[in-house]
Amino acid sequence: MKTSTRVFYKDTDKMGVVYYANYLYWFEIGRAEYMRSIGCSYKELEEKNYLMPVIEALCKYHHPATYDETIEIDTSIGSISKLKLRFDYKIFRKDDMKLLAEGYTIHAYVDRNGKIQRLPQHLIDLLNSPEDNNSKSFLNN
Repeated sequence: MKTSTRVFYKDTDKMGVVYYANYLYWFEIGRAEYMRSIGCSYKELEEKNYLMPVIEALCKYHHPATYDETIEIDTSIGSISKLKLRFDYKIFRKDDMKLLAEGYTIHAYVDRNGKIQRLPQHLIDLLNSPEDNNSKSFLNN
C-alpha cells in the first residue's frame, strides 16, 4: 500500500535534512493508512480492545530527504501470527523514486490492561489479503 506526504520545514534539522526520527513517524503514517485501506482503522481496533504497541523498530537510512520534497511510503505486511505483526516499509523520494530509507516495526497485541492477547483469525485474514478487502471489515465480524 502506498501513500505520499510532503517534507515540512519542521521535519528538518539544522543541516537542512530530515531529522532521523521522522522516518519512524512516516512508518506510522504508512501503517495507519494500510490499516484504513483494509477496512480496519486503529480507532476501530481500539474500540474492540485491541492495541498494537511497537515492540521493535528498525530503520536503515540510504539517502536524505530534504525540505519540500514529496515522499512515498510503501507499506506491506512482513509477517503475521496470532501474537505479533511485522510491517515493512520503504520510503522513496517521489520525483525520482530513489530509496531513502527502509525498515520495519513489530507489534504485539494487547488489551487496555497490557495483557497479551491473540488476534482473531478474521483480522489475520484481512491483513494477509489486503487486495480482497473491498467488501470486508473488521467491524462486521
